[in-house]
Amino acid sequence: MATENETALIDLTPAQLESWKRDGFLYIKAQDFWTPQQIENLKKWTADVETWSETPGKWMMYFSKSVRQDDEGRRLLHRLENFFDFHAGFNEAFNGERFLHLVTQLFNGDRAILHKEKINFKYPGGEGFEPHQDHAAGWWMYGQSLHISIMVNIDQATKENGCLEVVAGEHNKGLLGPEFQAVPQELVDKYTWIPLETNPGDIVFFDSYVPHRSAPNLSDKPRRVLYVTYSKEKEGDYRSKYYEDKRQSFPPDCEREEGKDYSYKI
Repeated sequence: MATENETALIDLTPAQLESWKRDGFLYIKAQDFWTPQQIENLKKWTADVETWSETPGKWMMYFSKSVRQDDEGRRLLHRLENFFDFHAGFNEAFNGERFLHLVTQLFNGDRAILHKEKINFKYPGGEGFEPHQDHAAGWWMYGQSLHISIMVNIDQATKENGCLEVVAGEHNKGLLGPEFQAVPQELVDKYTWIPLETNPGDIVFFDSYVPHRSAPNLSDKPRRVLYVTYSKEKEGDYRSKYYEDKRQSFPPDCEREEGKDYSYKI
């Protein structure tokens, strides 16, 4: 069960560290980390931010059209990024010492710092994500060797609503295809994809070379997931630069110029 001290630092076990080294990801159940109240806080905070209005120059909101035929292309909130500066609860929980201490251990003792954050709001009809490695999506541009992301479930994730799927043991092979491209189809077809059906508050750590994907949400239940990414402090703090560059190349919907191509490759 989660410790009574909600801010107590947690040391990973040798077995957990070995699993991380072998597979490139690590799964921690909600009850082993959070109190019930903390899980309720995550749900409340997510409900709060998904009601925010699109605001140029602040948080970054992205939308997509529903993949369900009966929705007639209904516009859905797809992703929210760059919001920790505007939400004290999320920032204190995930940019505080408790998570930084955990990720530092996965970085083999190199001090971890926050790199980026987002929530994927995969509502019923929400589109999926094709097989990719995060490092291929421009994360290499700042000279950082590795990033570690955590996935924290807000809702129950199932195969029906498009849970995260990962491939174990491929993270040590570097980029599997060209930069800014998805994982090559010949590799996708031969991999064993592991669906991570997880519950609210469950945590999955994975490194930026792990192939992963998720299917569209064809159920009647949402699959909202928080992703927080960390880098090594010794390799530089590029969070502000990352979001500055992203606003230029792939701005939120409310900052886009009509008629301009904002295609995003992965």
